[in-house]
Amino acid sequence: MAIAPLLAATTAFIQRVPRMLIGAHWVEAADGQTMPLRNPATGEQLCLVPRATVDDVDRAVLAARQAFDDSPWSRTRPRERQNLLWKLADLMQRDAELLAQLECLNNGKSAAVAQAMDVQLSIDFLRYMAGWATKIEGASVEVSLPLMPNDQFHSFIRREAVGVVGAIVAWNFPLLLACWKLGPALATGCTLVLKPADETPLSALKLAELVQEAGYPDGVFNVVTGTGITAGSALTRNPLVDKLTFTGSTAVGKEIGKIAMDSMTRVTLELGGKSPTIVMADADLASAAAGAASAIFFNQGQVCCAGSRLYVQRKHFDNVVADIAGIANAMKLGNGLDSSVDMGPLISARQQERVYRYIEMGRDSGATIACGGEQFGPGYFVQPTVIADVDQQHALVQEEIFGPVLVAIPFDDEADALRLANDSPYGLGASIWSNDLAAVHRMIPKIKSGSVWVNCHSALDPALPFGGYKMSGVGREMGHAAIEHYTELKSVLIKL
Repeated sequence: MAIAPLLAATTAFIQRVPRMLIGAHWVEAADGQTMPLRNPATGEQLCLVPRATVDDVDRAVLAARQAFDDSPWSRTRPRERQNLLWKLADLMQRDAELLAQLECLNNGKSAAVAQAMDVQLSIDFLRYMAGWATKIEGASVEVSLPLMPNDQFHSFIRREAVGVVGAIVAWNFPLLLACWKLGPALATGCTLVLKPADETPLSALKLAELVQEAGYPDGVFNVVTGTGITAGSALTRNPLVDKLTFTGSTAVGKEIGKIAMDSMTRVTLELGGKSPTIVMADADLASAAAGAASAIFFNQGQVCCAGSRLYVQRKHFDNVVADIAGIANAMKLGNGLDSSVDMGPLISARQQERVYRYIEMGRDSGATIACGGEQFGPGYFVQPTVIADVDQQHALVQEEIFGPVLVAIPFDDEADALRLANDSPYGLGASIWSNDLAAVHRMIPKIKSGSVWVNCHSALDPALPFGGYKMSGVGREMGHAAIEHYTELKSVLIKL
């Protein structure tokens, strides 16, 4: 195993005294408590970070509130917000290798993949959002007001920053998800308090350093590390927060949504998924098999829109499943600092146990384990697994596993494929593998999903909104839709 050496800057960062950013200051938790982070590839303790208290979160929100209401940030012009985002993106480009190594150590993913995808996509997204800072528009309106026929009016609509944003993100793409929140917030003139996932705060803390270096005023971006049950709950319930944005499990998202509705706090939720991969009879079967394998095994299957349900037209089912199993069996598992590794560990021992429990459920129900099906250590590894001969209503098909487990089911015709694909409480992503464009265009509007990919899967671009139908969430990330979620509309009527 050729483990790449860590940069001196990476080692220094993880060895520093545990601190988080609140306002202008890097601080410990109010009560001095810390929590350990573990390297998923080894199971060993990596470092400590502050375990934020409710008071810490309240101070961070107050810093964001003051920055929004009273600091120079409240008077910045669009061009300044644009240039600051460009500066931040440039600093991330400079430190791309460091950010990728932090993602690898903290999350377990390949450092090489993290640099090429997670970090680069984050940079691209911030640059895309920088462009929106100068394109936030209102409108003038000619009003009628029939009850005042003899008066003249000037009327217009303003689009204004929503205010203080409380952002809580998941552990599968720590840096990218943080940037999905930070980009539109800073482009529109909001301020932000970020609570990264309990397990993966390191890249968010490094991002906070870069925000300071870029020249953002104190309090515009704050990072509090700690548990969801304490820090996340405090951020969700703080009355000074104008908008909540959450990426994570559907169960937690539903609770945040309920709390937000009690105070009418604006909220967007990007939640779970159980995305179908549909392989039609006319598809390029080799490409479809490779694409389906990538759709589920990328990032160890820890992707909200992972193609975890495979539906193949019956006459090709056995061959496609065999091809995917062959790809899975050839994958090299190991430490993400080894550039030859195809798949890293899961995030934690808890997640490893959860994923393996689903595999055991399949075995117990008589399903066929076409490949994989085992776990190992040290670290939190689960083999890429393909399971066949499963009923559509089985938990393996209906519930989000969030690991490298693919469930494969045959279908008979187009109508059958659509029925099976839509038979899910989720609706985040879906892919169709076919060269019959007429069939593809018939199917796209019938699939209940926020994204539909054709002959590819999980292909994301900053200009395309991303989010889900049904239990997969409310609202959208990326694209112009993100700007709408971080602003309010104000109607103005002036009697002349």
